[in-house]
Amino acid sequence: MSKAASRFAFVSSDTDDARAALQSLSSRYGQISVAEADIIVALGGDGFLLQTLRDTMSTGKKVYGMNRGTIGFLMNEYRAGGLEERVAAAVAETIRPLEMAAVTDGGESITALAINEVALWRQSYQTAKIRITIDGQVRLEELNCDGVMIATPAGSTAYNLSAHGPILPLDAPLLALTPVSPFRPRRWRGALLSNKATVRFDILEAEKRPVNAAADHTEVKAVASVTVRESPTATATLLFDPNHSWNERILAEQFRY
Repeated sequence: MSKAASRFAFVSSDTDDARAALQSLSSRYGQISVAEADIIVALGGDGFLLQTLRDTMSTGKKVYGMNRGTIGFLMNEYRAGGLEERVAAAVAETIRPLEMAAVTDGGESITALAINEVALWRQSYQTAKIRITIDGQVRLEELNCDGVMIATPAGSTAYNLSAHGPILPLDAPLLALTPVSPFRPRRWRGALLSNKATVRFDILEAEKRPVNAAADHTEVKAVASVTVRESPTATATLLFDPNHSWNERILAEQFRY
């Protein structure tokens, strides 16, 4: 077994391109289990990379993604050759997920981690009515909207950007609080918060205007309240090629026209 085989574990999404890349790379470099590896090479799109980061959260393993999906904003370019050199030269970025603590109308408590965002959105044809409290102080007594989210820097280019939220550098100590289709106050476009802030959403008229919440792909239906903060303990490590770093991607995204 080669030196590379003692380092890499290859994982892939279920697409044909990703499976073909998995077969090619594991044949070329060898394959060991995720539990034994220091470097996890994720082959697929951004969604699969996020799932890999969740699966390896707080294990100390580093994840190097190569794009075999559609957009691949978080991924490095796919190339079969020179993998050892690319990984050795890669820049490591530490990602801290959000912790969501949701309480349903029925009193059930559900917790989940989110690397991208915690989002709330209306469940019926009527707009949601949501009170927003930050660090124990009510900042918005009533937001009428289709939804609202808290996004991490890693998630700021995903759903948050589609809702016209700000793009955040990965090392910025900030979270983006972004509404989705705000009706009242109509001109409110969200806020930038410290990553130390604790945000609570209380659903007003919950029976008449039900609201769902999701931490990435973990969805909770009919919530009464949702509390969100950055996890003080959980971390994931993502590797980027130095000529295509996260900060470079952020700058390029902001200067697109």
